[in-house]
Amino acid sequence: MSTAETLDLATAEAPALVTEIPGPQARARIERDHRVTSPSLPRAYDFVPRRGAGSVIEDVDGNLFLDLNAGIAVTSTGHAHPDVVAAIQRQAEELLHYSASDFYLPIYSDVCEELDRIAPFAEGARSFLTNSGTEAVEGAIKLARYATGRQAVIAMIGSFHGRSLGSVSLTASKAKYRAGFGPLLPGVYHTVFGDLHHLEILFERLVSPSEVAAIVVEPIQGEGGYVLPPEGWFGSVREICDRYGIVLVADEVQSGMGRTGKMWAMQHFGVEPDVVLAGKGIASGMPLGAIIARDSLMTWDVGAHGSTYGGNPLSCAAALATLALIEHGLMDNARDVGAFLLEGLRAIGERYPSITDVRGLGLMIGVEFDRAEKMHAVEQAAFRKGLLVLGCGDSVIRFCPALVFERERVDTALRLFDEVVAEVSGATG
Repeated sequence: MSTAETLDLATAEAPALVTEIPGPQARARIERDHRVTSPSLPRAYDFVPRRGAGSVIEDVDGNLFLDLNAGIAVTSTGHAHPDVVAAIQRQAEELLHYSASDFYLPIYSDVCEELDRIAPFAEGARSFLTNSGTEAVEGAIKLARYATGRQAVIAMIGSFHGRSLGSVSLTASKAKYRAGFGPLLPGVYHTVFGDLHHLEILFERLVSPSEVAAIVVEPIQGEGGYVLPPEGWFGSVREICDRYGIVLVADEVQSGMGRTGKMWAMQHFGVEPDVVLAGKGIASGMPLGAIIARDSLMTWDVGAHGSTYGGNPLSCAAALATLALIEHGLMDNARDVGAFLLEGLRAIGERYPSITDVRGLGLMIGVEFDRAEKMHAVEQAAFRKGLLVLGCGDSVIRFCPALVFERERVDTALRLFDEVVAEVSGATG
């Protein structure tokens, strides 16, 4: 695929559908897939991508879709951004791999310097690079336990922190993510996101705060339904953590990297965490995550944690290019275009009683429906029209396009979404 071909796709009108959805090539590929892949993979709909650029993605039949998923908030700079592609290509010609866990890989510390610079702490930061968001969560559990000498960890009902064993022990967005895998990590407790009284009951009845190593929380719940905290709640949680020596871990795997119009969603709430976790969006689709902690907290000994591939050279090159793009225009675009998209979605919400709430910050917006069945019907109908959106929570459609999403494309997205909701409302009542 040439750069010229990619740039043509980035500016193409979308959606542009040339076959039925899914088309013949897509159906054939799905049939092959079902014979050889794990049945655990939770495919949302019958979409088979071939290539993408910006916010446009083409399937194997040549249909063009308008992508408001960004690979579930991953391709922050859009599909195949030329700066990111060039950075990966340059790095691939020099060094594909050398383990930064055992040797001094220069580009690894280059990324850590950038993360130190943008970390949401008054003091300096240190970083550990991982392959994914769930690995960052796993490492944060270890770090908090090591730093405090305590075992207990508190997470939120409605949270999603990943599917590896430690992370899924914190995850509480859907029971199916945990079913069949017990016993899970001991010492994990759950409280209600945004409910200070429930946290106080937890301390009174189930676990003493003196035994809690960390409170792990998404500033804006992602998989749980794009839920924002009530005003002042994070300030109270910060005060509790300070009072009892608890590590406050902000899981910004989905909400970070400029998505909300600030580098970190926590910055909207005026509270500094002790650890911030990054993953989706940090390297525009390349596998990378990060544990970014206060310098005074990351004091674990040599060999306490490591990773063969975490912070691999190609992902680090992509991350440096991605961070430069986010800071030099894309974060502002997320704020401005996100506000325009939010306003348009709220106007749509006012016309349909089935839409009960529209909420969000930047390009992290949720539209809640009165019934899960209606949300799923909207998700599927949008796909058939060439608009890629994805459900979350019990009955929420999430809008998390790439940070390059253009204001002109917002009009198209709003028109199609309006048509879809009208269609589904007429069919289901």
